[in-house]
Amino acid sequence: MTPTAPHPDTAAHVDDFAAFIQASPSSYHAAAETRRRLVEAGFTALDEREEWPSGPGRFVIVRDGAVVAWVVPEGATPLTPFRALGAHTDSPGFKLKPKPTTGSNGWLQAGVEIYGGPLLNSWLDRELELAGRLVLRDGSEHLTRTGPFLRIPQLAIHLDRDANTGLTLDRQRHTAPVFGVGELAQADLLAVLARAADVDVDEVAGYDVLTADTAAPARFGLDDALFAAGRMDNLSSVHAGLAALLTVGSTGDTVSVLAAFDHEELGSESRSGASGPLLSDVLGRVQNGLGAEADEQARAFAASWCLSSDAGHSVHPNYPEKHDPVNRPIAGGGPLLKINANQRYATDAHGAALWRRACEQAGVAYQEFVSNNTVPCGSTIGPLTATRLGIRTVDVGVPLLSMHSARELAHVDDLVALSAAIGAFFAGA
Repeated sequence: MTPTAPHPDTAAHVDDFAAFIQASPSSYHAAAETRRRLVEAGFTALDEREEWPSGPGRFVIVRDGAVVAWVVPEGATPLTPFRALGAHTDSPGFKLKPKPTTGSNGWLQAGVEIYGGPLLNSWLDRELELAGRLVLRDGSEHLTRTGPFLRIPQLAIHLDRDANTGLTLDRQRHTAPVFGVGELAQADLLAVLARAADVDVDEVAGYDVLTADTAAPARFGLDDALFAAGRMDNLSSVHAGLAALLTVGSTGDTVSVLAAFDHEELGSESRSGASGPLLSDVLGRVQNGLGAEADEQARAFAASWCLSSDAGHSVHPNYPEKHDPVNRPIAGGGPLLKINANQRYATDAHGAALWRRACEQAGVAYQEFVSNNTVPCGSTIGPLTATRLGIRTVDVGVPLLSMHSARELAHVDDLVALSAAIGAFFAGA
């Protein structure tokens, strides 16, 4: 489809997205920032351990590194269907191991384990931070982040003359970041994290801490149309869904839902992942609050839709042979409709028609994405959600270059267009 003109609010939207990324160095921070913004906008934060209000309202919960928010419209009944936007808060990188303070030859290093499938070379020679959560002996949870603190140093070319023709990184020996010099006895990474969270290190009983690139997001290129940042897979969809949900009014024919799961990069098999019970728990409790019986719950689900929004691939100018020869989405051409014959994406003909209606209603273009037959296709939460809940699901997302790099690349118009199309989806397109 022909690309549309840039949206007049592009600058404000992209600036807000940049601020969201900087506030969200880990899945736990992303969930907390989403909840903070929603509560600031009038949503009520709920506790899963307590009874929830019934009837209309705007609500949000956080479960570990996942967040679910929803708007129950006035006049909702047991048969009111759902319009859900599914995304994920986690990104590939490195996670801190137990006994994290290590070292070699006078250097102080962090013991890390590879999380998901990062492009390892892209993490070299960048100032990284540690970010995540600390859990104290009393069970309380505290977010922590260090700011620039670590670096994975690459070997100088003088010591590896073949580095530009065949760089090979050992996942254990070559990925340990440095954070100083000195004696191990004089350094304690856990103490650094505790100070950053303003808690007593002796009270820390557990932690989930990962690395994040600290370079600020940036617009650049012709007309400042390109946007580079870390964690756009998949904060691009979380932010687009958040921005769209904030436009949903108090009346309507559907319950609008934003579900941003954790652990998608690992396969989603956790209590806060898409294969877990989180979304079914929330939707079930919403339906119970509306007085739905089992038959009515099934009928509401049968009329419901889920947009599985996750970043996809723009055609790469330096590797065009890696893409389908006919379907070649380009950055700036609009968000993607992701299709796969083997159900790696959940899109079918009905889903394609729904996405077309949403994009037409929003006044934005979209592009089909399908993999080259010789390149294995990745997957998303879409097939998982469709399988678990039986809700019709369609896979979409913004096109990126350098997916799973420490710093990915998008077009600003696609970021705005995705949010606009999600808004139309919530509005009933």
